[in-house]
Amino acid sequence: MRRRWNPLRTCRIAKTIYKSPEEKHACFLSTRSRKDCRMVIGLMTAHNLLASQVSHMGIITNEVPDTPVISPHSGAIFERRIIEKYILENGCDPITGKEMKVEELIDIKTPPIVKPKPPSATSIPATLKTMQDEWDALMLHSFTQRQQLQTARQELSHALYQHDAACRVISRLNKEVAAAREALATLKPQAGIGTSTAPTSIPQPAIAAEAAGNATQPIEQAGMSAEVIQKLQDKATVLTQERKKRGRTVPEELVTQEQIKTFMTVASHPGLHSASIPGILALDINSADHSKILTGGNDKNATVFNKDTEQVVAILKGHTKKITKVIYHPDEDTVITGSPDMSIRIWHVPTSQTQLLLRCHDGPVTGLSLHPTGDYILSTSSDKHWAFSDIRTGRLLTKVIDTAEVGLTTAQFHPDGLIFGTGTDDSQVKIWDLKEQSNVANFPGHTGPISAISFSENGYYLATAADDACVKLWDLRKLKNFKTIQLDDGYEVKDLCFDQSGTYLAIAGTDVRIHLCKQWQDLKVFNDHTALATGVRFGKHAQYLASTSMDRTLKLYAIE
Repeated sequence: MRRRWNPLRTCRIAKTIYKSPEEKHACFLSTRSRKDCRMVIGLMTAHNLLASQVSHMGIITNEVPDTPVISPHSGAIFERRIIEKYILENGCDPITGKEMKVEELIDIKTPPIVKPKPPSATSIPATLKTMQDEWDALMLHSFTQRQQLQTARQELSHALYQHDAACRVISRLNKEVAAAREALATLKPQAGIGTSTAPTSIPQPAIAAEAAGNATQPIEQAGMSAEVIQKLQDKATVLTQERKKRGRTVPEELVTQEQIKTFMTVASHPGLHSASIPGILALDINSADHSKILTGGNDKNATVFNKDTEQVVAILKGHTKKITKVIYHPDEDTVITGSPDMSIRIWHVPTSQTQLLLRCHDGPVTGLSLHPTGDYILSTSSDKHWAFSDIRTGRLLTKVIDTAEVGLTTAQFHPDGLIFGTGTDDSQVKIWDLKEQSNVANFPGHTGPISAISFSENGYYLATAADDACVKLWDLRKLKNFKTIQLDDGYEVKDLCFDQSGTYLAIAGTDVRIHLCKQWQDLKVFNDHTALATGVRFGKHAQYLASTSMDRTLKLYAIE
């Protein structure tokens, strides 16, 4: 039986909701039907619940606080016991971060709220409310997750920037360490260089003074005076007589071919020249003191090195381009260097200073040879000229153009000093009479520019090389080629050198090798260099062999 609606009962229900009799009476009077009454009661109940929960919801706990307080700084509502703990620990407002004390909290005076009974989940409204609560909780959780994700992204970005910066710093430090190690390797052999004394005053030549700075300025030729020619002739006579006295006997101290075959690499010195501009291009040994070795490098410097003490004696700086030719004076502590900067420098080794600066060419200097008197220097250049200069006064005595008007690539005096040989870009080897300043013989047969020539001390043989992977031997008495040493295909020859007795011939290029003269057979091949060998010289009595290379090393070979 359907129950009749009773307005009094409805008011009794509302009694638990409304706070004053006036509200209940208003409800009773305004209710004209059961439907209207229930609607009013439902709306007012929802309004009271929502207002109380929203107005008293704690910021930290997300619950209606039992003892609500408000912060004067942020205006937010908190549960007293929780906000007090927070202030005691942090001493600030949790929302604004401003300093705050417990005494500043303001109590909220609210009448006690009579909570309705929790709705049962058996009705549709209750189910909807439950789902709404779950949705709200899910949204709050999602919001929190997004905040945490954003924070994590910022931290990750910061960490990645730090990692990238650290990698850059590590890379830079690695480069600096590598550069420091290279510098140390370069400087270590220089430990033996003592503190240089103040350089003595050395007179500079009138020829091509460096201060003029004009390499193309015409230089006056002093000419080959009768006095100079007589000096050359006298020296040649003495040297010829000495060679005849020696005859064909070899010095007792000369190493035998069996000993040559046992030669091994006994020293390797990579620190004579700059590591940043690698390459040693020229080599010579002091014939009076065979412990002193001279090298010229890609780094524009020449270095004097003592192989016995393994110390650098001097570093000679002044050229503006690489040094391609070097000569160690046999009787003085003086060295001579040539460079593509079109200059020739005569250096005083003890002071590491330039004594003379010769500018007698209009192109790169390609060849140097010291006359046996020790007073004159022969030079060749790609400007098609050879020049003969006095290293005591700095005067240019004569300058002669090649008859074929081709660039000259190398030069060397005959042991007597009255003739000399030059190599050309068009594969010719030419013999010149110094006194007459004329071309007296030509040796054709090579292919490509001549890269090296060397006269034997016996005065009869001339060895030449070019870009054709062979070494040709010429008899100066018959003016013909009597032997060709054929090397491997693609073999490059950069330097040739006979020992002082004329018994052995050394070849430097793709490798370093020693040939026995007359039989012209290989005695020993050295493959220790990791790049092209550029220079080779015998020590006294061939007791050791020295070679230089583009791999930045000076290597010494001897009996171990």
